[in-house]
Amino acid sequence: MDFATLLQMLDATVRLATPLLLACLAGLYSERAGIFDIGLEGKMLAAAFLSAAIAAVTGNVWLGLLAGIGASIVLSVVHGLASITFRGNQLISGVAINFLAAGLTVVVAQSWFKQGGRTPQLSGDGRFEPITLPFAEALRDVPIIGPIYYELISGHTPLVYVALLMVPLTWWVLYRTRFGLRLRAVGENPAAVDTAGVSVVFLRYAAVGICGILCGIAGAYLATALQAGFVKDMSAGRGYIALAALIFAKWRPWYALYACMLFGFLQAMALRPDVIERVLSFQVNGQLLDVLPYILTVIILAGFVGKAIPPRAGGEPYVKER
Repeated sequence: MDFATLLQMLDATVRLATPLLLACLAGLYSERAGIFDIGLEGKMLAAAFLSAAIAAVTGNVWLGLLAGIGASIVLSVVHGLASITFRGNQLISGVAINFLAAGLTVVVAQSWFKQGGRTPQLSGDGRFEPITLPFAEALRDVPIIGPIYYELISGHTPLVYVALLMVPLTWWVLYRTRFGLRLRAVGENPAAVDTAGVSVVFLRYAAVGICGILCGIAGAYLATALQAGFVKDMSAGRGYIALAALIFAKWRPWYALYACMLFGFLQAMALRPDVIERVLSFQVNGQLLDVLPYILTVIILAGFVGKAIPPRAGGEPYVKER
């Protein structure tokens, strides 16, 4: 594999890993607070549809982004009401959100645009365009450093950089702020947090809200940056892959970045089977490459990556003692 091809593969890896990373960090906040969220997939799908729909109607991608975040937050509130306020089963609530989003997005899209459950193609100000970072053009011809900076670091849409910046920000929030300490504590021992006079309900709703915002950005990225419009089931299992990456990362932000990049690289491989065939010197079944990320997801969830211990109070509704 030559250097230029390697850069193309890594560039595709970053683009494909972005929605996984955002969804993975979303799940991290929620699960650190003790709320398991299987509904990442549905939130991303709803956000993808509404962001593309509003961007198509208004021609403004930023309004589309806000709409996508709003759709995801609404589903997060539904999940919060079911699992925090009414103390329902968190897994069932998440699955219900996934089914609701999968069906409702197609029905509304068909009713709204009459294009077989799709939105119109986005163009111009209706979608996010790549950003050329400072000095990228000037350094383009510098050996090694120039191509890396110009092709791999520069040239991504704004939401890619938002996702990457969220990793150190999440680490700082969780491990260097009072809010983060309380958030982690409520996922381990909510009774102790309650005894200290801190609202368990507020912290869990805050975590669910942050999860909704990040899933909204992830869904909007799918429809307005990675692609140019919404199509049926365009999240394509990314929410479940993000959950597997979260378990693989053992609920740690930096490890989440590495895990999502691994899944992104597998997806990039599926898009370039010719490169893999040149490296391996034999023909590779394209369908096998397509399912590699899902195979790895099953392997991770089966527990072959070492023991991953979730937050001790995860999945359990908190009942305040009277």
